[in-house]
Amino acid sequence: MQKLPKVIDRLAEKFAALPGIGPRSAQRLVFYLLHNPESELEDFAAKLVALKKETCLCSICHQISDHDPCSVCEDTERDRKLLCVVEQPLDLLALERSEQYHGLYHVLHGCIDPLNHVSPDELYLADLVKRLDGVEELILATNPTMEGEATAMYITQLIKQKGLADKLKITRIGHGLPIGADIEYADGLTLMRALEGRREV
Repeated sequence: MQKLPKVIDRLAEKFAALPGIGPRSAQRLVFYLLHNPESELEDFAAKLVALKKETCLCSICHQISDHDPCSVCEDTERDRKLLCVVEQPLDLLALERSEQYHGLYHVLHGCIDPLNHVSPDELYLADLVKRLDGVEELILATNPTMEGEATAMYITQLIKQKGLADKLKITRIGHGLPIGADIEYADGLTLMRALEGRREV
């Protein structure tokens, strides 16, 4: 039986460890790279190395940036009375693309997930509590999953325990049916959120 060179197997294993990439897709990526000129591969490798060396976490909101503080935190035009909590840096970018939110952010870098051994201590929750001075509204924009809901509930309880709930309005982003979706295909949690978020017409 024909075996692939070990260098191909080793690189394919690295690609297969990426989210959404299976073993066969990983092999295809490796063979695609093999057909590229060596200069292209060297440039690709240099950019991979630079990914860690030339990025940092913002010391205020924990967004990934190339400088500290990040461009959002240092923007004096931002509404500092609004603070939006998101799970991941990509969630922040999605909200920014909407161009509808002009407050500050706090990135947790995950959500509470006991099945995968992610506890509250592994998220940037302690830093969140420290940032609440002067904030009038805390927007919980965690994902509409069981883990996201649990994280939002935990944050709400944490703020109440710290005695900050009276000074702070805590809101949850609306969840429900996306435009163009059919009700018959929606899951129970989505329908529940859609009903809770109904408004007068």
